[in-house]
Amino acid sequence: MGFLVFVLSLIWFFVMYKLYGGWIAKKIFKLDDSRTTPAHELEDGVDYVPTNKWVVWGHHFTSIAGLGPIVGPAIAIMWGWVPAVLWITLGTILAGAVHDFGSLVVSMRNKGRSIGDLTTRIVGPRAKYLFIAIIFFELWIVIAIFAMIMGILFNMYPQSVFPVWMEIPIAITLSYMVYKKGRNLHTWSWVALGLMYLTVVIGVFLPITLPNPIVTWLWILMIYAFIASTLPVETLLQPRDYINSHELLVAMGLIFLGGIAAVIRDPAHLNYVAPAFNPTPKGAPPIWPFLFVTIACGAISGFHSLVSSGTSSKQIDKESDAQLVGYGGMVAEGILASLVVLAVAAGFGAMGKGLEAGVQAWSQHYADWATAKGLGAKISAFVEGSTNMMMYLFGRSKFMHDLLATIMGVFIVSFAGTTLDTATRVQRYIVQEIGDSLKQNWLKNKYVATFIAVASALALAFANPSGKGALILWPLFGTVNQLLAALALLIVTVYLVRKRSNPWIAAIPMVFMVFMTGWAMVMNIKNFYKTHNTLLFTIGTIVFILMVWLVIEAIVVLSRARKFEEGEIE
Repeated sequence: MGFLVFVLSLIWFFVMYKLYGGWIAKKIFKLDDSRTTPAHELEDGVDYVPTNKWVVWGHHFTSIAGLGPIVGPAIAIMWGWVPAVLWITLGTILAGAVHDFGSLVVSMRNKGRSIGDLTTRIVGPRAKYLFIAIIFFELWIVIAIFAMIMGILFNMYPQSVFPVWMEIPIAITLSYMVYKKGRNLHTWSWVALGLMYLTVVIGVFLPITLPNPIVTWLWILMIYAFIASTLPVETLLQPRDYINSHELLVAMGLIFLGGIAAVIRDPAHLNYVAPAFNPTPKGAPPIWPFLFVTIACGAISGFHSLVSSGTSSKQIDKESDAQLVGYGGMVAEGILASLVVLAVAAGFGAMGKGLEAGVQAWSQHYADWATAKGLGAKISAFVEGSTNMMMYLFGRSKFMHDLLATIMGVFIVSFAGTTLDTATRVQRYIVQEIGDSLKQNWLKNKYVATFIAVASALALAFANPSGKGALILWPLFGTVNQLLAALALLIVTVYLVRKRSNPWIAAIPMVFMVFMTGWAMVMNIKNFYKTHNTLLFTIGTIVFILMVWLVIEAIVVLSRARKFEEGEIE
């Protein structure tokens, strides 16, 4: 049953990419290859670089994915696999992919400006500063939290340390061979992937641990993020992300084939051990509205608009590539989220222990909300479930178990690393845009702007000496992230109204996300008040007021949007 649902989800994603995504590309945004993209118009060899669409897709997908489509579904499964599957499949196609695609196109047609900077031209100057404040706040948390998470993951999977860091010279070599020597991209990308998996095998025998791991890795990773996010995108960002996209395809392929092998050997092995519906799990918040906040990147996420308008829009070679990158990148993330549901909802029952044993294992792992929502529990649920399925292909030896678990560990850490330095690069753009608006040229310097991005995140991380300071603000992240998604859809809606195009593809999911996120924010603010958490109550209230303010500004603009001439906005 579990594997069949996953296969049906795959068919749904591929069909809707062609039909709905294709319709939006041709009829709504009217993609036109005769337009000059920012990558050509503003080409600088650093940020604006015309790039093969599959390379941009690899960068975009691995940047938006991170750990979001893994941890979100891995905890939302507590409410039942049916709600999780429904929101992933419907949300991805009707909301998330439209959000990502729309943000990409609007930015691409306005010189690659960020979604925050575009707010001035599309909504108004007051709205711009409100939007940028929310974006800076989100990225501030993302950079600090993902550096901390990578430290935790390196400690959980020390076998992944060697291969993850060896990916850097491998990616730089790939860049040199393709961009400097003119060698075939596809051939050398598979060579790079082969070298990557060779380092994975070595990593099994060479686990690396550091003293005080979270603090130590935080410093190392922040230095890395500074360097990586100031390099030209084709030196490290693009080739590494392209390798990571291949890693994903290999991992998903192995899990899929493992699922087929499990079904062939014993169809009961991939039955769901998670309940279909469980609306009131112990200690959990209500499924409405928190399902739509918990499953973020697996269906829709505001962070994606920052990647679409931050880095991806500056690399699109021609407009028609935007469907694959924007809409297709989110579809790939929906597929990954569906695979996570299969692994955590059915993978526990694999390896021949029987359905009853699988149900018992799942029930212990997801005994209550507090137990299941920890990072270790989320990650281990996915790794254990997927490893169980893959072992049907390769046998049950200890070495094979360790190798497959390392493959999954490297895959997870690599994606987290991609998100870290993409977020740092985007935060640098935000600081530079602030400098441009304030006429402060020193803030437009990429090294100064990157230092501010990294130093502010470090300050947040070390608000707690353990390096976990970002956890202080983490309870706000889910709602702020989904608020950003709603606001990005709002910008796309206003854009389409002004362009005399059909705005409902963005307006309907925008209204839904504003309502659900606002509902969740109010419930969180009430909880912060009841628990006397003054900091979170204050910040949460401020963010909620900003949300209401922005929505009012947009409503005013929408009411007079058709009075604008179409030529006033690209």
